[in-house]
Amino acid sequence: MLRVPVRRAAAPLCRVAPLSAWTRPQSRGPDLGGIYPPIATPFTAGEDVDYRKLEENLRKYAEIPFRGLVVQGSNGEYPYLTEEERVQVVETVRRSLPTDKLLMAGSGCESTRATLRLTEKMAAAGADVALVVTPCYYKGKMDGAALMQHFTKVADGSPVPVVLYSVPANTGLELPLDAVVRLAQHPNVLGIKDSGGDISRIGLIVHRTSAQDFQVLAGSAGFLMAAYGVGAVGGVCALANVLGRELCELANLCVSGRWEEARGLQQRLIEPNAAVTRKLGVPALKQAMEWFGFQGGACRSPLQPLSEAEAQQLRRDFSSNGWL
Repeated sequence: MLRVPVRRAAAPLCRVAPLSAWTRPQSRGPDLGGIYPPIATPFTAGEDVDYRKLEENLRKYAEIPFRGLVVQGSNGEYPYLTEEERVQVVETVRRSLPTDKLLMAGSGCESTRATLRLTEKMAAAGADVALVVTPCYYKGKMDGAALMQHFTKVADGSPVPVVLYSVPANTGLELPLDAVVRLAQHPNVLGIKDSGGDISRIGLIVHRTSAQDFQVLAGSAGFLMAAYGVGAVGGVCALANVLGRELCELANLCVSGRWEEARGLQQRLIEPNAAVTRKLGVPALKQAMEWFGFQGGACRSPLQPLSEAEAQQLRRDFSSNGWL
């Protein structure tokens, strides 16, 4: 029987320093194990952040056994928010979130200096962990050395643990494996959210960081079971905004070694997940949230609402798998 490598109990439902200078404590931060929705940002008709609708979603998410919430991730439309808005959204979530739930806040910016500044502000706003995406505007120059320097400076200066974020579909670049392995030795780098979907890479990261207290999170529900099978501890999954209980159940089945049941559930999640991520994106996620009783609404421009044909395809992807 396939068994999940477990390094910890599952939770309920940049100046580059030489590696020899980094001393690693026994445990560098919180246990990340579990499921996180990267929450959407609701907007008013005038495209202002709708904090009332956000708080309504937070009340509903509090009833689901998530490990925590990711705030200002890709599905939160963070590139379209001002720095002030990004911090205020985190403050709003912190006020509503129970203290036993982790708040992972996206603080990545294009420059190292701006990332450090925003990371400090996110920590002051109540973030437990900073989720730092790879800078990508000058992606042709973002080689391993540049990214090592960037993430090392951020980790050196961050008041909270850092989770690396590799999302090549959005950034056009992948955080190199060797850089991940080296950064895993930094005492303030807690783990990685890997959204690339390469299971052999995820398994290799787990294998090559096994001497560190380094935690790997799958970045999508479409390969969550496979990621658990090679040693991931959880997932940050857009689909959890819609089918949160089902994603938590899938995680529990994997951790419990109930692979036959897990496989059946995983298969029914693949098409809905693809619809709200790579196929139709954030507008589809927000539309699906409306169908399932959450506040999704419109996106901020220039993102456009779904066409009628796209909405029909989205509904088919959910209904054909028994969700609608």
